Amino acid sequence: MYSLDINFLQDRPEFQKNSPRQNANKISLPVGDLTLVYVGLAIGICIPALVGGGWWFLEAKNTELEEEIAQLEQKNKKLDTEIGNINKIKSQTKAIRAEGQALVSVFDQIRPWSAMLQDLRDRIPATVQIENITQTPPKAAVKGEPPPNPAGGIQIVGKARSFNDVNDFLLTLQKSSFLKAEETKIIRASLVKGTAPRVFTGRRLSGAAPLTKPDLVQYTIRSTMSNIPASELIRELEQKGTVGLVTRIRNLQQTGVLKK
Repeated sequence: MYSLDINFLQDRPEFQKNSPRQNANKISLPVGDLTLVYVGLAIGICIPALVGGGWWFLEAKNTELEEEIAQLEQKNKKLDTEIGNINKIKSQTKAIRAEGQALVSVFDQIRPWSAMLQDLRDRIPATVQIENITQTPPKAAVKGEPPPNPAGGIQIVGKARSFNDVNDFLLTLQKSSFLKAEETKIIRASLVKGTAPRVFTGRRLSGAAPLTKPDLVQYTIRSTMSNIPASELIRELEQKGTVGLVTRIRNLQQTGVLKK
């Protein structure tokens, strides 16, 4: 038969206290000040929290900066559009001013025929006769020289008693402020013989001396309008009775378009 052998010695407290197996399974914890442990745990917890908080702050700041950049880019596009419109207006204004100045410069070179004819009447000698006055077109512009007056020039055709009378008339024309002295020249001058004597046989003229026409000089004088602006000839224009042009010039001077 089998016998059951039970050892109750292991169940005794003395035996369990000295058992090496149980001593091996026991963990000994340090006993004393735990401040360093708590500090380490706090640091280990705070560092990830700080990193996470910093990352969240940077993301929020980055989003805010991106929104500001988008707004600034939108404003920049708007400003570029406005600057383009301003530059366009400036260029249009500049073109209009240039056109206006060109028109004013042409207007300032106008020579009224009333003033020109009055100037000729004041200068023509008593022995010279004018038969025809025509306006000539302006000359072509020459490189390196000032542009010609757009008013062009004049050509005078007439008769005089002698060549000296024609020369005297030429000298007086060269003193005119409306004409260029160096371009005022005699183009042609020729002697025209007088007609043969004619005898009138009527009752009233019976016995009268025969009438003859004297020899005359047929001349052609050509000149060019001066480049002196009309705004500098106000006194001469007033003396010649050109009131309308003088009034317009003074109005332009008051607005600042023409210089005084």
